[in-house]
Amino acid sequence: MISAWDCFHFATLELVRSTPIKQRLISAYRRHLALLPEDQLPGDVRESFGQVMRSLRGVQPLRGEDAVAASVRKMSNQEADECAALIVEMFGLMCRDHVTANRPNPVVQLHSVDRSPAPVDYEAPALIVNS
Repeated sequence: MISAWDCFHFATLELVRSTPIKQRLISAYRRHLALLPEDQLPGDVRESFGQVMRSLRGVQPLRGEDAVAASVRKMSNQEADECAALIVEMFGLMCRDHVTANRPNPVVQLHSVDRSPAPVDYEAPALIVNS
């Protein structure tokens, strides 16, 4: 099974192609985001994902088209740009979470905790005062 991170990664790659923005948005949805379960997403991405899904499926389709084609057809280019930007932003958040989760523990233990250090005697040179 493909991970949510991979779905967003591939959707983002779809969004940077040279075709018109509305076509890229439909492809990113159909190929990579349509079947992505919301419960696989980190909490900080779920609300934005729901917003994107509502905007991509919110319009009643005409005969011969689906809700995604109808919704994107009704969007202005600015709205399509904003929707695509939100997908990329969610991918960025997921990348941050992915890196944080896979980062090794930064704490480095330099010596054993249970070992007490041996006392050290330091010799201080005597101060000589000449008068």
